[in-house]
Amino acid sequence: MAAASIHPRNVQIPAPAAPYRGRFAPSPTGPLHFGSLVAAAGSYLDARAHGGHWLLRIEDIDTPRVMPGAADDIRRTLEMLGLCWDGAVMIQSTRTQAYQAALEQLRAHGLTYPCACTRREIADSAAHGVEGFVYPGTCRNGLPADRDARAIRVMTAGALVRFDDAIQGGITQDIERDIGDFVVLRADGLFAYQLAVVVDDAAQGITHVVRGADLLDSTPRQILLQQRLGYQTPGYGHLPVAVNERGEKLSKQTLARAIDIRRPVREIVNVLRFLGQEIPADFSDCAGEAAESDADKDTLRHLWRWAIAHWDLRRIPARRAVPAIGQDHQVTTG
Repeated sequence: MAAASIHPRNVQIPAPAAPYRGRFAPSPTGPLHFGSLVAAAGSYLDARAHGGHWLLRIEDIDTPRVMPGAADDIRRTLEMLGLCWDGAVMIQSTRTQAYQAALEQLRAHGLTYPCACTRREIADSAAHGVEGFVYPGTCRNGLPADRDARAIRVMTAGALVRFDDAIQGGITQDIERDIGDFVVLRADGLFAYQLAVVVDDAAQGITHVVRGADLLDSTPRQILLQQRLGYQTPGYGHLPVAVNERGEKLSKQTLARAIDIRRPVREIVNVLRFLGQEIPADFSDCAGEAAESDADKDTLRHLWRWAIAHWDLRRIPARRAVPAIGQDHQVTTG
């Protein structure tokens, strides 16, 4: 059962009364593409429009999916597009001790348990939920005889989470029914994304999370972990996901083309249009030019200043997915 909108969205992201700290947290599985640039630009603009900090975190905890050199390529692309972050870049793969400490805290409070189930076993006995199969709680009361633990799961009995998303509206999710007890330490020994992102947001003091709606159904699990670990919950705003002509999310798997850093104004103008922002004609007229001269670079700087000054969350489509703009040169499988 998908999370449902229960009341209109707010004009601003609700969050604790603290200086704004936002972030962009890409996974280095390939070059930056239009979909990831939407998340980068949306989070950047909301942070700068509120006079806040914008941090960069490389989420490389899922090491089998990491592409060598992709993290450096993402940083270079952001710089070429005029997206400047504050402070040092956080690298997830250096933070396993922090994740282990959080896991031990959960375990000490009796909130986790070892699980011996394989994916096939879960698929054979589970119902479908918002993200695949709902774990049926097979190992919640102890491991079956002669079985070894493969993963660590968090108990979700009675976990009903509601939050107000600044873009998508009011969201409610019964985690036990819609997700089930979820994994925080994987069978391959890697920490799960849900735990790592919660620990990292707390460590960086993140007050506002602006990201793609493909992560909207993950947010209740993260809020549950925040509550159980004693962390502050940020305000959330989930941007529509950019999809191709087949309705597929732009990604490495769907062969989305890399951002063309030779034409940064065009790329940013397309992102702003995708996010429903109004663009003055003078920026649109020069959107196809390559940024090879100082004048072109000045245009990019002026475009960012204008976009920050006129940023309006209310203009963003309150939808989970929207067709990408300017992807006529996207690589396809044919």
